Amino acid sequence: MSALTSLALPHVAGLHAYTPGLQPTEPGWVKLNTNEFPYPPSPRVAEALREELGEAGAVLRLYPNPKSQPLRAAIAACHGEGLSEGNVCVGNGSDDILNLLIRAFCTRASLAGFTLPSYSLYPVLVGIQDGGTEAIHFDRSMRLPVERIQASSASAFFLTSPNAPTGVGFGNAELARVLAGYRGLLVVDEAYAPFADENALSLLARHPNLVVVRTLSKAYALAGIRVGYALAHPEIIEVLDRVRDSYNVNRLSQVAALAALGDQTYYDRVIARVKATRDQGVRALGEGRGWFTYRSQANFIFTEPKNGRGESGPAVAKSAYDFLSGHKVLVRHFPSHALTASFLRISVGTEAEMRVLSETFDTWLKNSHG
Repeated sequence: MSALTSLALPHVAGLHAYTPGLQPTEPGWVKLNTNEFPYPPSPRVAEALREELGEAGAVLRLYPNPKSQPLRAAIAACHGEGLSEGNVCVGNGSDDILNLLIRAFCTRASLAGFTLPSYSLYPVLVGIQDGGTEAIHFDRSMRLPVERIQASSASAFFLTSPNAPTGVGFGNAELARVLAGYRGLLVVDEAYAPFADENALSLLARHPNLVVVRTLSKAYALAGIRVGYALAHPEIIEVLDRVRDSYNVNRLSQVAALAALGDQTYYDRVIARVKATRDQGVRALGEGRGWFTYRSQANFIFTEPKNGRGESGPAVAKSAYDFLSGHKVLVRHFPSHALTASFLRISVGTEAEMRVLSETFDTWLKNSHG
């Protein structure tokens, strides 16, 4: 440890930062590793940004709306369910919202709970706060461990639904059972909700300890804009506003998000297209290739590849990952957990990108017979 590093707080010096998916800069890659939307955002987004910037971009000298109030109102109106601006907090991506929740509710004594596997950012954010964690492990069935979550001692429990990286969704009946017995804050991280069969919004009115977290990075094709939000009881929103940075969402992001939310017809059409491609991919891998593949309710597919000899396992998954990467097709491999080590996570791309993926898998299979 260098002298400069030693000046950091002890818990920070030992942190391991979140590892995002690879972001290649050279052309020619089929990028199916970070669950980005395969189609562009609504044309209204670019139009709104051009209008906001004007010819000289002079508006950039001005601070944005500090609470993103017009956007909060639009989000509430978009979701209905009796929501108002007071039920919404907007962040610099949903990661910002998750960070605010941990900042406000979690310490070493007030634990943050989550399932494993799930979004690997949760323990990183808790580590930044020098907080304590409680992990509940899924088994291969991916059934929601309702009773174990109910019995959790965590002050806030983070549940990704649909789950990442498996894509398995959890129904409202199960979530209601959790909420009936759990006394902490249940944070349902719904980054992939627009691709799912159900979402938890209808439970908000009956359960004041529920927080629903959403993002515009996935289904709204705005990963580069960084807008996410929380939907919750006004008292929880007030707490988040106490610990939120004053200008946490820039003015162009607010403008882009408002434009996107105003063109739901466009997004309904392209989301349906992604879901159709996803379902076709699940069938092709599961029924077609005979690989165990979870039924996905997200915009990605989690599959356990078999090589040309019919073998599966962590080494086979790593072999497939390396072969794909060597042929400029990027997917994700998560070797650090027993449940995920034998699988690959594949973001749903365009029909053309998925054909390239399939053809590359074919070549890998031919090369793995020996």
